[in-house]
Amino acid sequence: MRPTKSRSWFTRFAKWTSRVTGKPSAFMAAGAVIAAWVVTGPLFRFSDTWQLVINTGTTIVTFLMVFLIQNTQNRDSEAIQVKLDELIRAIDGAHNALLDLEELEEEELDRIRARYEKLAQLARAELRRGKFDTGTPQVEADRRR
Repeated sequence: MRPTKSRSWFTRFAKWTSRVTGKPSAFMAAGAVIAAWVVTGPLFRFSDTWQLVINTGTTIVTFLMVFLIQNTQNRDSEAIQVKLDELIRAIDGAHNALLDLEELEEEELDRIRARYEKLAQLARAELRRGKFDTGTPQVEADRRR
């Protein structure tokens, strides 16, 4: 079963905006706006109003883009997490306890990360001794619970 595409107008708008503003032509358009503003400087005698136009315009665009970018980032991160969870779930020998790690408290996440850092150190030591670092060694259970 394939998920349906979003029907939310905001999600569709955020995706469209992200695609459009991420293209080189959007950067060129922004550069053209800045160039036009600079060229009109002498015409307006570099007045306060002339400066205010670009300051206000860029502030408004930046303010709105922050929300659109954050929405896109949140959606992409969530999709990646679900895909990683599915890979963990589907691989025989993988630790299902690693599913949904992003929801854990910082201390618990630090303990798990420390166990994997120790596992990596042991694997590097084995490599230095000429052994292989493949396989699925057990991760020690946390005894502090």
